Amino acid sequence: MTTKLTLTVEEDVIKKAKSYAKHTGRSLSELIEKYLETLTEEHKDTGQISPKLKRLIGSVKLPADFDEKKELNTYFENKHL
Repeated sequence: MTTKLTLTVEEDVIKKAKSYAKHTGRSLSELIEKYLETLTEEHKDTGQISPKLKRLIGSVKLPADFDEKKELNTYFENKHL
């Protein structure tokens, strides 16, 4: 079930957020919903993550089949060739 939510946000922040949403192919509602989901997830242990990194959690959408080890290996191979 979805529920309407009214927020008070600075106008320039809203403009930037709408632009970001448009460029990433998502709606502003989706961005806010995903951010709130990320903030409220209890199963993640974020105690050792810096505050700057905590703010980034949820802002990047990775494919379901994303393989971090494979991507890191590819990165380092290309970097050192």
